[in-house]
Amino acid sequence: MNTQAGASAALNAGLRIFFTEFVRVSLSRPVQALFFGRTLLWQRAAAARRVRAVKKGVPVPPIAIFSITQKCNLRCKGCYAQAIRADAPDLISTDRLRSIVAEAEKLGISFFVIAGGEPLTRPEIVEIAREHPRVIFLLATNGLLLDDALIRRLATQPNTIPALSIEGTRTDTDARRGAGVHGRLEAKMAALKAAGVFFSLSITVTRSNFDTVTDPAFLQRAVGAGCRFFLLLEYTPIQDGTDGWVITESQRERMKGLLESFRRRFRAVFVGVPWDEEEQGGCLAAGRGFIHISAAGDLEPCPLAPFSDTNILTLPLREALRSRFLAALRENHELFAETADGCALWKNRAAIRGMLEDAAV
Repeated sequence: MNTQAGASAALNAGLRIFFTEFVRVSLSRPVQALFFGRTLLWQRAAAARRVRAVKKGVPVPPIAIFSITQKCNLRCKGCYAQAIRADAPDLISTDRLRSIVAEAEKLGISFFVIAGGEPLTRPEIVEIAREHPRVIFLLATNGLLLDDALIRRLATQPNTIPALSIEGTRTDTDARRGAGVHGRLEAKMAALKAAGVFFSLSITVTRSNFDTVTDPAFLQRAVGAGCRFFLLLEYTPIQDGTDGWVITESQRERMKGLLESFRRRFRAVFVGVPWDEEEQGGCLAAGRGFIHISAAGDLEPCPLAPFSDTNILTLPLREALRSRFLAALRENHELFAETADGCALWKNRAAIRGMLEDAAV
């Protein structure tokens, strides 16, 4: 088995464990647990489609991060999207957005992370997700556009999981996202819980909030508020002046053990990036596990690496996935396999740009 095939097999096994955990934490809501049980079967079928695509020369990852817009109703400190793509245009029409998702499912992509900007500035994405009930859509949202009507819709649409961004305490969240945001998020969480919506909290882990967001008391309150899925993301210093936000080596070493203890202690799913990637041989970007589609249609290694030689506004996704640049990155995985101290693709961007230029020759 070659390295890429081995990585794919390991990731498929990891996804089975992931969705099995979703079943476990949903047992108090049998309808939701049944949906995630069915999802295990659908994920297996999607994996088989990916194998068939690979045999035809199309390397299809299971996950696509799709930044469907650069528009946002907040201006958060340290936002990577604003730092990297502040002037990037939104070029993907609703019709093309719909066709990309349909093509992706046909190829075997079975998990979308819908990002931005703020993805709910394009509310049509929720209707598009409804059209693909066997695909999981994780909506990475600041939560403020989740009105009562949308929450009622999500209650009938279990494949669409809102992942609310929060920084920890009221002080931490409001300092980064704006005054009053934390209180509004608490109200949104209460409404989601009351409606029976399975939802996530997405937490960017920094040096200053580390102790708060890994405090069992904080996590217990969040579980009590209805959260069943925690996504913990190590901060990468994209914006100038944020190097001091990066977690310390001691904090980073502690996190893996903490994640294991949280999984034993709480009825919730915990995913830590990059810690869980390390079990798959390092960073999963460039199609090893996921690809990124920008709001301009560029097919990129990941949201933190704005480099591309293909665009899905001019190419079908099937053809774009044959990108020479992405193939070169996968073949030179050692350049970005290391997950310490933030995104290795960003840290090694000069070398990555050189590979992009070589791929264009």
